[in-house]
Amino acid sequence: MHLGLGAFHRAHQAWFTDRALDGAEWGIAAFTGRSPQAALQLAPQDGLFTLIERAADGDRASVIASIVEAVDGADLARFLSLLSLSSTAIVTITITEAGYRLDRGGQPTAGDRLVAADLRWIAAAASRADLLEGGSARAPQTALGRLLAGLEARRRAGAGPVAIVPCDNMPSNGALVASGLRAMAAYAEGELVEWIDHNVSFVSTSVDRITPKTTAADVGKAAALTGWQDRAPVVTEPFADWILSGDFPEGRPAWESAGARFVSDIEPFERRKLWLLNGAHSLLAYAGLERGYATVAEALVDPTCLDWLNEYWDEAARHLPTDQLDVGGYREALLDRFANPRIAYKLEQIATDGVNKLRVRVAPVVLAERGEGRDAAASVRVLASWVSLILRGAGFADSESAAIAAARDNRSAVAMSELVSLIEPRLVDDTLVMTAIRQLAAEPSAS
Repeated sequence: MHLGLGAFHRAHQAWFTDRALDGAEWGIAAFTGRSPQAALQLAPQDGLFTLIERAADGDRASVIASIVEAVDGADLARFLSLLSLSSTAIVTITITEAGYRLDRGGQPTAGDRLVAADLRWIAAAASRADLLEGGSARAPQTALGRLLAGLEARRRAGAGPVAIVPCDNMPSNGALVASGLRAMAAYAEGELVEWIDHNVSFVSTSVDRITPKTTAADVGKAAALTGWQDRAPVVTEPFADWILSGDFPEGRPAWESAGARFVSDIEPFERRKLWLLNGAHSLLAYAGLERGYATVAEALVDPTCLDWLNEYWDEAARHLPTDQLDVGGYREALLDRFANPRIAYKLEQIATDGVNKLRVRVAPVVLAERGEGRDAAASVRVLASWVSLILRGAGFADSESAAIAAARDNRSAVAMSELVSLIEPRLVDDTLVMTAIRQLAAEPSAS
């Protein structure tokens, strides 16, 4: 099963499963997140879709057959039914960082209205013979709330162990989701927490494949390449990477035959990807937007943006095991990937949800540099570019939108501190960092 049926899932986990040597023995039941649109498009196509790999020298298309059921995420009855089956072995997740509604410590976000409602639902679940009692209006609304309802249904059905595999850009994402689910399960008066401890494996992952938003032109291109009309093709780069660490008690596809890697310690790989790829994307997004660019490839052509990128990478690389990770080769490959002019990865798409992204992509680099006595000028510049855009009225969707709106209305030094505190409170007490952010954010292009 998959939770969060979007373009990235189809370009990544569905693609790996389709390419696995035993992929034909597995099928994915994929549930949408906030919008049912992907299910409405894919269900009439029996889950089939076109994947266009867009290289600098041309396009290559293939039809992916690993999604065997595309379901509206609001259909809790189907979700509970499938997760109650012993033949369901894995639940993968791509709901974006904000979709988990967890704080830095892996606890449910305090004050979140939907989380609070789901916790009340969970507290009453033990007394319900039927988890669907009350209909969809009373069903869990958050992704983890729905997943927890599914795990309770599985426990009651005696369906056995299952692996939970989050595939979003968060450090130790398996452990983080485990912490959040256990905290939510503690509100139930039954045996759910103990059952999770004994029957649910949480797998940590690092995922990597640039997947821009599909355009109308891409729909036409898919038809030209394959001869099939496809309402929901996906465009992605040729490169793909998937690193996993954890147990699969009921088995898994042979993803390694499609290029996935299984490691005992995923943390160094997570840092490399989050800091070098995702952190660079955030830098180019905020600095590039301020300088008038629309895509990653456009921003990279700007010599100033390229200089800033390399300076930021130099800072981040000092805190990575370069011999183990081939950081130099990774940086060269990223430059090639970013420069692909045919992958129109929109900076505005990257810029959304800056708080959650910068918290794990850039703030750790700032802290590491400051911890060794350096000024962290390059990584601080990324935060300053974000602050500058926010205070100048940029309207990026963000999980902390209310706090951001209040700071924007204020537009003072205090407002800058409030914005930085959303990302990393420890930085607010660092006079050197805050002085640099105020100076950089006051300049027209955060330069």
